[in-house]
Amino acid sequence: MVRRDRHGHGLRAPLLPYDAPAWRSRSDVFDDAVRGAVERLEPSWGRAWGKLEFGTEDVPPSDPTPWEDGVPLARLFPADMGHPARIVLYRRPMEQRAEGAELEAWVRDVIAENLAHLVGRTPEEIDPEYGSGA
Repeated sequence: MVRRDRHGHGLRAPLLPYDAPAWRSRSDVFDDAVRGAVERLEPSWGRAWGKLEFGTEDVPPSDPTPWEDGVPLARLFPADMGHPARIVLYRRPMEQRAEGAELEAWVRDVIAENLAHLVGRTPEEIDPEYGSGA
């Protein structure tokens, strides 16, 4: 059964064209920023980090741990019992701190910090643009 509006015609066309920037959700834009940052670092560091999964969630699933200050922007889950290590970035806390190109820089920096912790290097070694802010 097709839903109709009160005049019986229904929606004739999408409100936005599919290629309009507003068609994509904030979560799609955030996922693309994470994907872009990872693809940028993978050629140089992919071997060092080995089998690693990246993920995104809207918000952290629990309160901060005692060693975290405030709301976490991301968490690194070490490899365990045959499962690969995982870095999960949290979209909403990062969006509240930045937007647009600034958000992409935050994503790059947070990924660099977590990768640095994973491979035992500094974030500046992982990403030469670390901390540049743009």
